[in-house]
Amino acid sequence: MTTETRDIIVVGGGTAGCFAAATAAQNGLDVALLERKSEDDAGHIACGDAIKGKSTFPDVIDRDHLRAESFTNENIRRALFVNPKGDNIDVPFQDDSGAVVDRKRYGEVLLEEADRVGADVQYNTVVKDVVQNGKVNGVEGIYDGDYIEYQADVVIDAAGALSILQDKTDFEGTSYDTNVTYDQFCSAYREVIETKEPVEYDDAIVFKPTEELGYLWYFPRTETEINAGLGFQMNKPPIPLVDVLKRDLEERPEFEEATVKDKLGAALPTRRPYDSAVAPGFMSVGDAAGHVNPTTGGGIPGAAKAGHWAAEVAVEAIADGDVGERALWEYNQRVQTDFGKKFAAMDLYNIFGSAHETDELTDIVTALPGQMLIDIMGKKGETSLSLPGKIKAAVTTVINTRGHWGTLREANKVSNLASDIKEIYADYPSSQDEFDGWQNRRDALMDDVYEITGADPKY
Repeated sequence: MTTETRDIIVVGGGTAGCFAAATAAQNGLDVALLERKSEDDAGHIACGDAIKGKSTFPDVIDRDHLRAESFTNENIRRALFVNPKGDNIDVPFQDDSGAVVDRKRYGEVLLEEADRVGADVQYNTVVKDVVQNGKVNGVEGIYDGDYIEYQADVVIDAAGALSILQDKTDFEGTSYDTNVTYDQFCSAYREVIETKEPVEYDDAIVFKPTEELGYLWYFPRTETEINAGLGFQMNKPPIPLVDVLKRDLEERPEFEEATVKDKLGAALPTRRPYDSAVAPGFMSVGDAAGHVNPTTGGGIPGAAKAGHWAAEVAVEAIADGDVGERALWEYNQRVQTDFGKKFAAMDLYNIFGSAHETDELTDIVTALPGQMLIDIMGKKGETSLSLPGKIKAAVTTVINTRGHWGTLREANKVSNLASDIKEIYADYPSSQDEFDGWQNRRDALMDDVYEITGADPKY
């Protein structure tokens, strides 16, 4: 067996892995990025392709080049909720516009950029096991058909949902989050479709609810190229993804005589971020650490940040000669006090939704006034209704939601707890010494969520 020695090994060439490898290389470390796909296939990942905002990527690659090469529609200014039981609802973005990317070209550029700044990108490398002796010392895999061992001070796990590295690593005696189960994930499928004529919603990301707490999406890469897909949560009975999407496409006139250019499926986390994603010599990033919005499945900006932060912390730990759990802990705090607190709050809405039938949730959405929905979904949660408008909205809501008042009260309580959990995550401990106490505070709040919603415990 051939052996290679590096400072850092990154497993997985997605967003998180590429930003981790680029950051480590920019800091002068010897880093290998192991990607299981061939160079021709690398970057081909099932994704919705939509990004909210365009300025969140760490400055370790040529962001202008990435944007020019892969951002195909930068004019996304609203979300459109397709209501099966009433009028569609427009939700304008309050600040930045969003974008839709060509995900394969986006992935290719990230890999090219990681290579350009000094990372050794090795394609056709399938990782099979970890090397561990008190800490993770590397990985074993097959590179171009030959067995090879990669030794490193730190292994960064960017291997995606339900990473094999986590199955192989012994986390006993660490705080690494192993409370991870299959039903905390989502199964998704998408097609890239070319329409005959421009769609009317080329400035919008379009959502439509499906059965079993899933949703269909239509995200326009261009005015005629649409990323159409759907997903469902694995804690619900499965739905035939391909058939459901096909039926919906057949009902939409813009897809008459359209051409399917690509098809792909995937699994992704719909859970809160891992409580801790570090162990001696080991760090997880992106999908491999639950860094995905559990209500929308969006994870590109968070993965970029997580990969960057993990590599920064690893670089410093290697320089200090200590890659133990305490030395890597700062990475956890960066994640949890940034996007982690938002995703943890959104997870409560996911739990609330899982305790109710989709039809009931749709009835409530249908009954609420449009501006109230916009205010509810607004980033700042501030109401723009005037006093008369508020009174009218309140009366309308009371009348139209008759039969669902208990659910609305429940939703309000969950909303208050979502604010509370953000404060808990903002206080994520700076060291392991306070970690157990922090978890106890968070878990006490989660008990309240389960009691209010009647949902089965998710964790």
